[in-house]
Amino acid sequence: MIPALSSGFESSRSAAILGRLLALHPKKIDLVLDRMLRLLGALGNPQLKLPPVIHVAGTNGKGSACAFSRAILEAQGLKVHMHISPHLVRFHERIRIAGELISEDELCAVLEEVERVNDGEPITFFEITGAAMFLAFSRHPADAVVLEVGLGGTYDATNVVPKPAMTIIQPVGLDHIEFLGSDIATIAGEKAGIIKPGVPVVIGPQDEIAREVILRRADTVSAPAFVFGQDFFGRQEHGRMVYEDEMGLLDLPLPRLIGRHQIDNAAVAIAGLRHAMQAGRAMDWGADAAVEKGVRSVDWPGRLQHLSHGPLVGQAPDGAEIWLDGGHNPHCAAAVSRAIADLDEKVDRPLYLICAMLRTKDAEGFLSAFKGLARHVVTVSIPGEAASLGAGALYDAARAAGLDAAPAEDLEDAMLQVNAWARAHPKEPPPRILICGSLYLAGYILRENS
Repeated sequence: MIPALSSGFESSRSAAILGRLLALHPKKIDLVLDRMLRLLGALGNPQLKLPPVIHVAGTNGKGSACAFSRAILEAQGLKVHMHISPHLVRFHERIRIAGELISEDELCAVLEEVERVNDGEPITFFEITGAAMFLAFSRHPADAVVLEVGLGGTYDATNVVPKPAMTIIQPVGLDHIEFLGSDIATIAGEKAGIIKPGVPVVIGPQDEIAREVILRRADTVSAPAFVFGQDFFGRQEHGRMVYEDEMGLLDLPLPRLIGRHQIDNAAVAIAGLRHAMQAGRAMDWGADAAVEKGVRSVDWPGRLQHLSHGPLVGQAPDGAEIWLDGGHNPHCAAAVSRAIADLDEKVDRPLYLICAMLRTKDAEGFLSAFKGLARHVVTVSIPGEAASLGAGALYDAARAAGLDAAPAEDLEDAMLQVNAWARAHPKEPPPRILICGSLYLAGYILRENS
């Protein structure tokens, strides 16, 4: 049995501090920069004391672009700080210093310092922990910072670096509409807020409306723009990845990360590194050998991750494949369903989904991407997550999307249902099981299934 989730954070000294920081502001997300700039000023503006920064925004694929960027830079022997959000298992994942996750002692030290300097003033959790991140980065030498936007761009707490070496805007879609707007053009405008005067911007695959919004912002601030499918390309040919831009062509191994969309993400990261600028000159960050090593070695948990061990795997039907993905919007679902269809072309297996989602997500839109591909969907709630959509409501969404579905009490019950379906079809190959719908669910699985 998978044990119940005990709390939102692991039991540790840092968890206690993080719990106190959560109480400093009544709103989970509040998009202004005043509080962040006030606290950073009181801390001596650590965001101005960083190595060259690659700043990455977008609705989908920004984490993968960060992972590829870090892998390629580290393949050159460079030291890289990296910030991501949210974390999957431990908060420490959000702050990587010169290649290593921040230690418990240092995390506690910087969190207590920002807490003391903030002196009880209202501030969001993401802002105050972001200030701690900048403080930690400023105190360690490194060659580069890979900085993932948390939400939006213009008013995101990471958008305080005045002159990054490169900005990247990954595909824009409808997500977080309660904060960013209800249409693609408005959301794209928020994402484009990270573009800085004169700083190059790499634009990943986009809806035409989003691309035009981003290009207008780049033109307004005289930021050189490099557009996927126009200025650079990434594609699969003969079991290899081909990257191409005006500098030439790279014949590369397929990325370690699964799915055609990861070829796009790798191409965006490569373009960002090849075009990054610092102090008016091009960075030497796109070495061919390092690019090849980076795409082959990149690691990014919870994104079409193949699970091969653990209690949940032990409960699955004999010979089953289990995949885990934290994507939670229709654009992500489309990319994942294409990747699963590609797996089906190589080894045909019946697909079963075990799905959980937050109430704020487009569940029907997400599940519609699997119509005609998934044999059956088992819906569950996210353990320990108050904002989870109930299994019954998610079942309704699955049925509305045209999928055969049934609710389950928990993950153990869900796997029992998959076993029952497999036993009812003994002549079929062992199933392919995709656990999907939420990063919170992915984090729970990785934490409890280790």
